[in-house]
Amino acid sequence: MTRDRRPERPLPDLRADVARFLGYYNNLPGPPHHELGPEAARRMMRQARDLTDLPVGPLAVDRAFTIAGPHGPIPVRLFDAAPARAAGPVVLFFHGGGFVMGDIDTHAPLAAEIARQLDLPVLSVDYRLAPEHPWPAAPEDCETAARWLAADGMATSLVIMGDSAGGTLATVTAMRLRDDPAAVPVIAQGLLYPATDMGRAHPSLRDFAEGHFLTRAMLDWFVACYAADLTDIRAAPMRGDLAGMPPAVIVTAQCDPIRDQGRAYAAALVRAGVAVTFQEARGTIHGFATLRKAIPSGQRDLTAFLLALRAVIAEAETARANGQ
Repeated sequence: MTRDRRPERPLPDLRADVARFLGYYNNLPGPPHHELGPEAARRMMRQARDLTDLPVGPLAVDRAFTIAGPHGPIPVRLFDAAPARAAGPVVLFFHGGGFVMGDIDTHAPLAAEIARQLDLPVLSVDYRLAPEHPWPAAPEDCETAARWLAADGMATSLVIMGDSAGGTLATVTAMRLRDDPAAVPVIAQGLLYPATDMGRAHPSLRDFAEGHFLTRAMLDWFVACYAADLTDIRAAPMRGDLAGMPPAVIVTAQCDPIRDQGRAYAAALVRAGVAVTFQEARGTIHGFATLRKAIPSGQRDLTAFLLALRAVIAEAETARANGQ
């Protein structure tokens, strides 16, 4: 990444629960994740889930299985608050973790909450992780899962979602299905604090480089492990043509080093004529949607985001029913 050289500005105030969490997190003993190596970092993330996030909670369907991919089986997990339903919109969810960490279990509480609040099935995808499987393994798996879901028969349309690195993959997948459509259309993209151009510096990258959970050093590690061509739109979708992309709901965290990537993507979509609902969760940090036990206010931020996404989905489905 390049480095930002613009003058520094006062940082925004943190919410009380965010400040308490960071006070605890920043004083934990031991090296940070990026100094441990991929396997140890993944293990720490899995072990931390029940300490920092809410339980998966009640669901009618919580089923893990695999789908066939050109590079081997791809694990997925289906969440649904209803025991059965007719074909309709289905959410395809890609987890965060810098393309190095995270899986369908670390993000199960978030996927389950999405299923409950949207009242839609959610298929969460366990794409291959770097550095063992560097770019473009992850976007290949995500596109495979999208095309499988579109052809499976349970979906009449797709809502593609992701948090952080998963937001990158959601955007890239939506772009691929715009250019080479699947059996059913993508009607919305729902992005939680997405990374959209990891090769370009923004003020937030400097302002929140340390002490705000996601750090500059960790981001640099993710980029090195992922080993992507940062000029390729499958790694940096901001650099592609955004005309004709599906409507987007985007939320950023105000105190997040990649905040400005989400802001820039929202603005670029608007310039391309794409409908965008943009929200910024003030006084909070990257990852709030998977830190809702440690940062209770994150539940309100997630609910506001999902309410906006639900409205966009309803509008898209109404337009489809009217043949528009």
